[in-house]
Amino acid sequence: MVKFYLFQGIVTNISDFQISPNNEENGCYKIFTVQDNSGAIVHFIVAPSTFFIDHLIVQPGDQVTGFYDGDAPVPLIYPPRYDAIAMVKDLPYQNVKADYFNSQLVSSDGALKLNIVPSTHIILKNDQPYNGSLMNRNLIVLYGASTKSIPAQTTPYRIIVWC
Repeated sequence: MVKFYLFQGIVTNISDFQISPNNEENGCYKIFTVQDNSGAIVHFIVAPSTFFIDHLIVQPGDQVTGFYDGDAPVPLIYPPRYDAIAMVKDLPYQNVKADYFNSQLVSSDGALKLNIVPSTHIILKNDQPYNGSLMNRNLIVLYGASTKSIPAQTTPYRIIVWC
């Protein structure tokens, strides 16, 4: 089970990240520098396997949310450097939650409960349909409005099952 953590901010720089001494992977890995409203900075390592929601191109100046595995080892440097699992270009009408959802479809932090309807588009990260159970799974949920209850409830318009 992946323990999703997130960092949200403005992309201030994108550059190549060298992972091998002989440059055989040159250009395949990127480092995104992201700064939040309080001035905190994070470097996200973006690999060919990093999942970009809606396959949107990210450029400096874009507001993004980067998701990473909170249990993965990281070097003790500043600014922190995380391997990006998924990135989303933030849009004003869209909320995104990446988390583990239990048998009642409540997120692990207890903040969001999902109400699934027939129009909810449920796919795998490779855009293929998913027909299995959503319970007790890691999910990336895209939704609009939610209630102000605790937990907030929403009817997502798309769910990406993270197998």
